Amino acid sequence: MDGMTEAPVRPVAPGDLARRASLRYLNLFRLFIAALFLFFGRTVIGLGNEAPVFFVVVALAYFVTVLALGFPDAVRRLGFDRLVTVQMVVDIVALVLMMHASGGARGGLPTLLMVLLAGGGLVGQGRWVLFYAALATVAVLTENGVRTLTGHEAPEFFAVGMVCIGFFGVALMARYLASRALANEALAEARGADLVQQRTINERIIEDMPDGVLVLDEDLRVLQFNPQAERLLGRTLGPGGHLVDAVPVLAARLAEAAGEGASGEVIVDDRGTIEYRVVPPVAAGGGTIVYLQDLEEIQAQAQQIKLAALGRLTAGIAHEIRNPLTAVSHAAELLREEKRAEGQIRLTRIINDNAQRIEQLVRDVLSLGRRDRAMLEALPLQAFVRDFLDEFTLHGEAEKAQVSMDIPDGITLAFDRAHLHQILWNLLANARRYASERPGAIAVRASRDDGLTRLEVIDDGPGIAPEHRTQLFEPFFTTHAKGTGLGLYIARELAEANRASLRLLDTERGAHFCLTGPSQP
Repeated sequence: MDGMTEAPVRPVAPGDLARRASLRYLNLFRLFIAALFLFFGRTVIGLGNEAPVFFVVVALAYFVTVLALGFPDAVRRLGFDRLVTVQMVVDIVALVLMMHASGGARGGLPTLLMVLLAGGGLVGQGRWVLFYAALATVAVLTENGVRTLTGHEAPEFFAVGMVCIGFFGVALMARYLASRALANEALAEARGADLVQQRTINERIIEDMPDGVLVLDEDLRVLQFNPQAERLLGRTLGPGGHLVDAVPVLAARLAEAAGEGASGEVIVDDRGTIEYRVVPPVAAGGGTIVYLQDLEEIQAQAQQIKLAALGRLTAGIAHEIRNPLTAVSHAAELLREEKRAEGQIRLTRIINDNAQRIEQLVRDVLSLGRRDRAMLEALPLQAFVRDFLDEFTLHGEAEKAQVSMDIPDGITLAFDRAHLHQILWNLLANARRYASERPGAIAVRASRDDGLTRLEVIDDGPGIAPEHRTQLFEPFFTTHAKGTGLGLYIARELAEANRASLRLLDTERGAHFCLTGPSQP
């Protein structure tokens, strides 16, 4: 009718679906034993010997009731839990009555009642399982008491009591197992949903990746790929297709690097140069992952980064040169007007200091420009550092006693000789600026571990302020009035050009710089 809406159908939880499936199988079992009692209980099994007519009537009523309650429409009319309770009550009453007509609890009907209680424990919920066991216990004890009072032969109450205890044990154990099964099923459903969601997210991320991704089997057949791989290769890839048919030049390269993590470059027709990187299978039988990148695009991005860095560096150089040039120009103008000898000396000193500052800045920039011309060799550190310290102290940068050296014989560092000389000069000049005058205030030491050599420069100065640590290696950052701010920046750039790293380590006092690089080229 117009203006009316149907009530929304509440979705059935996975646990309820499992209980309904269990109830269907239990109803089939009920129907089987009801038919067995009705058609073969008297003639074949030999039940109902004390009251044959009563047994047949109860068996017929039980069969009809089980058949009526087994229809799917019964769940909608009564509700699931109420239907289970009605069925269990019918089972208990019918079996106890047939037990009474067959000679009491001596037969096998109490065992069959345990089976039905186990089924009730599987599909029932909460305290209703205890109710079913209690009802069966009361019914069996009542039947045994009636037999005793009416003078019929009856088993001892102890034996019947043990059977009743079995009712509770079977019902509770079945309910516990059902609860565990439902909990595991719910957990599996939740994890399955999470896995589906995670897989969907992963597929979306892989599709949107700027890199191409191929997953290949041992025969270089394509298992999976993303759209970017097709765009880079200029080919339409189909799952299960052989890479040799699509991109033979790439397949040949990958075949040469089979079973190894390799990388390289390959020219694919007119698509340009493609860089590939192979990731071996993480498990036996897993697919090999190949990452593809457009080398020209990578180079263009690197060029953009270099141009941006060069722009910042140029702006910093212009700013750093402008200040001393302004001081030189201003001092030169004053020098023409200055008649006193003392004033001329002071102005001349200003001009010389700023000219030296410009010269130092130019030297630093020139050394930065030579970073790409590294010629690595295995430098014996003990002899190299000893010669360097002789030169460093000879130029008056420090007193010999002020610098100590602890470098065992035989330690080498794969480095460009001129680059290492520049790095040590910058590090020791900074250390000399802040260290004390006592002997051993500056320490240079070296060690080797797992093919890597560590060269350390330590001083006993005030150290680096925490707020300055993040800016320490930035160009033109300095806390010294006469510093250019390029020393540590150039030192780190030269270290990276030699496949090494320069870091500031934590220490209680002073500054602790560590240069780490390979021992051999």
